[in-house]
Amino acid sequence: MEEHFFQCPYCWEEISMLLDTSVRKQTYVEDCEVCCNPIEITAGFEDGELTEFNAQEIGQ
Repeated sequence: MEEHFFQCPYCWEEISMLLDTSVRKQTYVEDCEVCCNPIEITAGFEDGELTEFNAQEIGQ
């Protein structure tokens, strides 16, 4: 597991998330811990290193 810090695309607050480094490519939805809006997270790893990260709004 790796802690990753990023800015919420809704409220712009910095939040952190634990990412599973054993899964090479992952996409899931997580609520912002500050404003509770859903964020689509995409993360990619190679040899346990984060190579791709995207956090975007989910149009509702």
